[in-house]
Amino acid sequence: MHIIKKNFFILLLSFFSCSKSGHKVEIISRPNGEEINIEKLKTDIGGLSTASATVKTVHGDIVFRFYTKAAPRTVARIMQLIQSKFYDGLLINRAIPNFIIQTGDPTGTGTGGSGFKLKAEFNELQHIKGTMGMARGTNKDSADSQFYISLTTLPHLDGKNTIFGQVVDGLDILHKLSKGDRIISITLNFQDFSAN
Repeated sequence: MHIIKKNFFILLLSFFSCSKSGHKVEIISRPNGEEINIEKLKTDIGGLSTASATVKTVHGDIVFRFYTKAAPRTVARIMQLIQSKFYDGLLINRAIPNFIIQTGDPTGTGTGGSGFKLKAEFNELQHIKGTMGMARGTNKDSADSQFYISLTTLPHLDGKNTIFGQVVDGLDILHKLSKGDRIISITLNFQDFSAN
């Protein structure tokens, strides 16, 4: 138990780092150990980072980019989970036509998670086809590891869930995914990670 607590503490230290001003800065590390400040990644005019990730499925690949400035803590956590291979092999635990597909539950029941709750980062972004947001319960700060991808415009979800990403390639794959399909892997495309 002592080792688990120690490892969890080390994980939290590597996930959150404090700057000299005391403001929390979200940091992840490249495979070579180089640290990356999430909030300093380059973004386009719409707020999407140049940094991307690829979701491999049995139906093909889906590439998405991150809203690093709108949801920095959430993006850092998702990146950390991707790096730890948390999502590899997980099932699509929810697939509702013309609504969403959802994954990120290691139990496959729709009730599981990584055990680390995230503070909500609701923002002004809107749910369009391919928007990626955090699934949560009735408590606004209950998001964990489960995320969804919208299959259409969903204005009734705007401002109620943390939007952290947008699919930029593979939108056609979304409609092929069904409940029970397996995520082969999600990988960060580090060649796209450059700072301002």
